[in-house]
Amino acid sequence: MKVIVKREDLAQGLRAVARAISSRTTLPVLNNVLVATDENRLRLSATDLELAITAWVPAKVEEEGATTVPARTFSDLVGILPEGLLGLTYDEDKRVLHVHGGTSETDIRCIEADEFPPLPAPEMSEGVVMAVDDFRTMVQQVGFAASADDARPVLTGVLLAVEGAELTAAASDGYRLSVRSLAVENGAGKDFSLIVPARALNEVARASREGEEHVVMVAPPGRNQVVFRVGDVEVVSQLIEGEYPPYERIIPTSYRTRTVVSTGAFLKACRQAEIFAREGSQSARLEIVPGDEAPGALRVSAASEETGSSETTLTAMVEGEPIVMAFNVRFLREALEAMPTPEVALETTAPASPGVLRPVGQSDFVHIIMPMHL
Repeated sequence: MKVIVKREDLAQGLRAVARAISSRTTLPVLNNVLVATDENRLRLSATDLELAITAWVPAKVEEEGATTVPARTFSDLVGILPEGLLGLTYDEDKRVLHVHGGTSETDIRCIEADEFPPLPAPEMSEGVVMAVDDFRTMVQQVGFAASADDARPVLTGVLLAVEGAELTAAASDGYRLSVRSLAVENGAGKDFSLIVPARALNEVARASREGEEHVVMVAPPGRNQVVFRVGDVEVVSQLIEGEYPPYERIIPTSYRTRTVVSTGAFLKACRQAEIFAREGSQSARLEIVPGDEAPGALRVSAASEETGSSETTLTAMVEGEPIVMAFNVRFLREALEAMPTPEVALETTAPASPGVLRPVGQSDFVHIIMPMHL
């Protein structure tokens, strides 16, 4: 292998794949980055066997080839070499990658490319296509609700269900649920559902850059994997096996009280309450008071025996009955941070029933939070 590549392009590609480098492994090759020629580009790949990330960078290929290079050593070296062109030459007999940059000459010991785990190469033209902005927003609004507890593996993932021209994403940790739908292309006749690790979706969202238009998703037949392609980056993830709980059943179909309030003001009140709630049970008390002729009120309060108490009263449009409930304030705050509209609606039924948050004016996102004891 002999190639010439811009230092800044190579550094960007290495940053893109770095998050798939295995931190705990007994296989030395998983500490390495696969470096391979691919037509007129250089292909960089890293994997921890659950997640794999590949990035392509422009290069002048003078001789085809491939090897694997210790990721940290290679990234650190490229990071301090001078701007401009780098020459990469792999000596198969010595198993050494020679890096030439400026006045610097460096040799890095490598592991043969055939020891690197094989990655799928699906036909991406068959994939479901999503707008990048919609995909990033979906991940922001859903991913945080997935569980971090491996005791129930399916809840550490996000359910992605494609039906016709619509994709629905759902995530829950058993105490809250986020559901977001978005339009897709090339989905007709391909109805399917997958449970994708939340980590993988976050990496796809992170890989997307300004100016890119689409994310393509393919589930190769016969493999328990999903592949995402965005720009010059590809993310491959193992799927989570199992059946996702029927989340639709816990979404309330009616309410007794609907409270519309400024999203920013509600979020600020929750952040203030969290300062005190975090010292105890994370519980925040919500008191909703309808107004007769005047607007109603939403009072957000929290207290701690050690640090004190806080209460904020917000003006709100309240339809229905007065109610007092308690919620995990961190859950409230994270849900409000994902709300895309200036106003949010809180729908409630009873103190022991779930609360529903919806962005006012949009019907493609809903968040459900289980209540806490007062």
